Amino acid sequence: MTGTATWNFPRVFWTSNIVEMFERSAYYAMFISITLYLSRVVGYDDIDAAWIAGVFSAGMHFLPPFTGALADSIGFRKGIITAFLLLTVGYATLGFLPFKSTVPPALILVMVGGAFIKSIITGTVAKNTTAETRARGYSIFYGMVNIGSFLGKTFAYPMRIEWGVDAVNFYSAGLSLAALVTVVFFYRSAAITTEPTKSFGEVWKAFVRVLRNARLVTLIVIVTGFWIIQHQMYATMPKFVLRMVGEGASPEWISNVNPFVVVTSVVLITQAMRTVRAVTSMTVGMFLMPFSALLMASGSIIAAVHGNELSIAGLFTAHPVTVMMIAGIVLQGWAECFISPRFLEYFSLQAPKGEEGLYLGFGHLHSFLSSILGFGLSGYLLTMYCPDPATVPPELRATAYDSAHVIWYYFAVIGFAAGVALILFRKVTERMDARLGV
Repeated sequence: MTGTATWNFPRVFWTSNIVEMFERSAYYAMFISITLYLSRVVGYDDIDAAWIAGVFSAGMHFLPPFTGALADSIGFRKGIITAFLLLTVGYATLGFLPFKSTVPPALILVMVGGAFIKSIITGTVAKNTTAETRARGYSIFYGMVNIGSFLGKTFAYPMRIEWGVDAVNFYSAGLSLAALVTVVFFYRSAAITTEPTKSFGEVWKAFVRVLRNARLVTLIVIVTGFWIIQHQMYATMPKFVLRMVGEGASPEWISNVNPFVVVTSVVLITQAMRTVRAVTSMTVGMFLMPFSALLMASGSIIAAVHGNELSIAGLFTAHPVTVMMIAGIVLQGWAECFISPRFLEYFSLQAPKGEEGLYLGFGHLHSFLSSILGFGLSGYLLTMYCPDPATVPPELRATAYDSAHVIWYYFAVIGFAAGVALILFRKVTERMDARLGV
């Protein structure tokens, strides 16, 4: 097959990738704003907003293996239409009915719809590519994911400034509706390859078996430490930046530094680490994370000493919190490049021989745990060290944020502990395997 021919994918492949870009743009526009929306528009305090957002994020990571099985049983076309219908109704409800009685059910609709999309789009790519075209097919898919993420967060900032944070939900609803119309008219699945499917019961049994595997569960818990810090880009960073810098700050654009760094660095870092073991690459990434948190903490300290303007190579000035937040996110992006491409490889090596594929379906359980724990912890830390200005008595406002940087010290400790735990895990498992002759 020629190089040109490998771009000759079926129409359903291109349709699914285009609507994937729509869905990711809708999701990330909403998700970067979710705690702001829950607090400013719906009226939850920082703690309740964090827990709700954490459970929502956790569900998005936990459900795809199960929604994938359901999509296999009802058919991908019905599944993807159902998904975008749920997303359209869910986002529209968040926009039109921002009340405590309607927001949780709306978030559930978005969560289930998003989980369907995760499984259906990846399944469509798998079923409509061959052995020769699969690598390129997935590169297109991941490109669309990152483009969607970047565009969603880019548009979220001017929408928040111009119309308020609740306007972002109408943007997400509009994109979901556009995707729904697209799949109704253009999504016709005609698979090139036939992938083995699993029933709902088989997926549940696989989940139970993963939970009974002490080695895998331990690894998941350790890597959760990394993702707890990574989730602060959505849990803590938006409120922290707006409260420390001001309403004109752009946490949405700051967060876009992450996909930019990952896209531009992952190939180089993966290539540089190709000759080392997966766990070694992961360990490097784990120990970068606490330093990223320390960089984020340093912004408010620098501001206290040097003021609210920091010169950048004499070209322009920016708030120290903004500058150091960007520096920390750059380091997080590099850490992700060391960890993410190698984690599933290492995870599969811990699974029983011959059952790697079955277990990999739950390779992202760390994101389920880190969503709940990371967001939940964020709510308490914001309340303690960087509270909502509306809750601060006038006589305390001058000193209310003096210790805001302490938030990031907690996450630095978590990251360092996770790195040490990974080293110990490696040593213990290697000794166990040596003793068993594995």
